Amino acid sequence: MPEHPPQQPQPPLVTVEAVGRKCPIPIIMLAARLHEVPIGGVIAVTADDPAASADIPAWCRMKMHDFLAEQPLGRGSAFHIRRRY
Repeated sequence: MPEHPPQQPQPPLVTVEAVGRKCPIPIIMLAARLHEVPIGGVIAVTADDPAASADIPAWCRMKMHDFLAEQPLGRGSAFHIRRRY
């Protein structure tokens, strides 16, 4: 079988800027803007609240969207989510 090259991560189509906001505000902002991304598209949330590292993946599991990655930034992280529906 031919080998497939590793897939490059899909860049986010929308970034929700939530640095400086405390949870649950980043999740509320994510939920409000998710419709801006087509099904299968990626949205990112930037946040620096330490709770976001647990809360955003938990929200994705609860809502059945795909949590893709937490990417460290200079301040906080970018959380990448794939919209499933």
